[in-house]
Amino acid sequence: MQRAGSHGMARSVVVLLWAQALGLAGTQLSQLTLDPPWTPVFQTEMVMLTCRGSGMPGHTYWYINNRLWWQEGSDRIRASKDYPGSGSYQCRGPGAELSPPITLSFSNDWLILQVPAQTLLEGDRLQLRCRGWKDKHISQVQFFHERDVLKGPTLGAELYLQPLQLHHSGHYHCQAVVQYLLAGWQKSAPVMVTVQELFSVPVLRLEGPAEITEGSPLALNCSSRSSPLRPPAHLQYIFYKDRVVVGGPQGSPQLQLLAVGLSHSGNYYCEVRTETASVWKHSAPVTVTVYRVPVSGVSLVAQPPGGQVVEGDRLVLNCSVAVGTGPLSFSWHRQGSATRLAVGPRYELHAAGRQDSGRYHCSVTDGSTTADSPPLRVTVLVPVAGAAIAMARTEPSVLAGENLNLSCSVRAGTAPVNFTWLRDRQELGWGPLLSLGAVGPEHAGTYQCLATNSLGTHRVFWARSPVLTLSVVLPGQGWQHQGTATATGLSVPLLLLLAAVGWQLRRRHRAATRRSQGRDPTAPPEPEGHLPEPAAHPRVLKNKEVEDEEVLYTHVVVTKQGEGTSASRPPWGSPHPPPPWEPPVTYAVLPGPHAQPQLPSDIYENIP
Repeated sequence: MQRAGSHGMARSVVVLLWAQALGLAGTQLSQLTLDPPWTPVFQTEMVMLTCRGSGMPGHTYWYINNRLWWQEGSDRIRASKDYPGSGSYQCRGPGAELSPPITLSFSNDWLILQVPAQTLLEGDRLQLRCRGWKDKHISQVQFFHERDVLKGPTLGAELYLQPLQLHHSGHYHCQAVVQYLLAGWQKSAPVMVTVQELFSVPVLRLEGPAEITEGSPLALNCSSRSSPLRPPAHLQYIFYKDRVVVGGPQGSPQLQLLAVGLSHSGNYYCEVRTETASVWKHSAPVTVTVYRVPVSGVSLVAQPPGGQVVEGDRLVLNCSVAVGTGPLSFSWHRQGSATRLAVGPRYELHAAGRQDSGRYHCSVTDGSTTADSPPLRVTVLVPVAGAAIAMARTEPSVLAGENLNLSCSVRAGTAPVNFTWLRDRQELGWGPLLSLGAVGPEHAGTYQCLATNSLGTHRVFWARSPVLTLSVVLPGQGWQHQGTATATGLSVPLLLLLAAVGWQLRRRHRAATRRSQGRDPTAPPEPEGHLPEPAAHPRVLKNKEVEDEEVLYTHVVVTKQGEGTSASRPPWGSPHPPPPWEPPVTYAVLPGPHAQPQLPSDIYENIP
């Protein structure tokens, strides 16, 4: 072993100690432990000291009373009262800095007070042990801190203090009755206990000026330095304003307030504590002052977006302010109205009506300045309803060669309204006016128009007009109801009977259809040949087709046989003409939504 007494080595030890005390050493500290972990010990006892560095290979250096005692030695040494004796022990392991000191002393008193040899930090538990010489039995043990008797949980000759605070530092001793040859009171020598900081008192700093304007961001930083004697503790940070929590507990030492108002003025401080709250410390307060600014940046937001709603829907308008002083007052206005509609930052219409359309804006004031939001156009859309077809003639029978125009209109609906024309359920044209020109047999059939309007691109509303059955009368013909079905050679009573049967079947079917669709039984019956009005819910048109009811159409035509009459040609829409020698009765059944689609859509039968 080498003993170093040079002044240069002593100066290096002093520099290392100062670096440790100031927390300047950035590398890992060596760890020095004692087994058994108590000090002082009796003169007859020996202890083992162990030094742990960073785990790198190398030599261990031992120091006693701030002087190098053993250079390039083992990481373990045995100590007794004779060698190396009492003193302050330190070590420096490979790749690490100088360890915290451990004070080891040997005693030959009747009674000693033992305390942990390791460094004590805030929040630790302090165990005090009162021992008699050669572990003689002791009784009536009392513990003292300076001159005060300690009261606390005891276990025999031991007493525990937890959690430790800085004020627990000082001199401790114990007294007890020791049983030896004669029992008597003994008092231990005082032992110095030092409790060090687990972390420093926090300091609250503002990242910016302490006087700011309303709407500006405010950043607070609570800084505290952990003790280098232990691995960094997991700390919690809490921020207060005028003793009210405004942030935390959180693991971050920073608090961000994105936009402050007048209410954010006040005294701020922060608290740092351990996860178990065994140690906590407060910073000094910092005063923050927020100044008023004029109201500006008023905006209006609608729900649904854009302020477009369907009649009867709910509309909500919200008013917000980018910057401005408080307290703020809100009011709602509509163009053309002299009185305000409501107050507060929110305006709601539970069921919007067509009269609610118009331009809206909100007004915000702080008592001295006022600002308005840009106007928002609110559109209340009325779905189309009551579509109807009109033409110049009062009868649906038109003489071939006449010019005919059909027009479609709606009873209600917000513009723009689009019109689609269907003939025999096939798309024919668009627009409110359908010009057929000079009509011919090919124009005979069922006509219907579909009126639609929409809210944006995702909601479409439609209304279907009643069906108009148009027949074309050729020159030279007798009376004709519709050129789609013919009958020859039948008596008038038989024709009337067939018509009555068809009317009765159609009447029963229409009543069953109304019951299944939940229609009002008190509503007036629809004209014969018309399709029912569509449901009031929105529907997107697909393939430009309209579903029909299962309606039985029975049309009987009586035509005189002769040259040039309709009996000599097939009915319009019929795939084949009937034989001239077979007097037929023809009826047409139009399939409804439950029938399989067929081409052509009409089914014809002959009854001899």
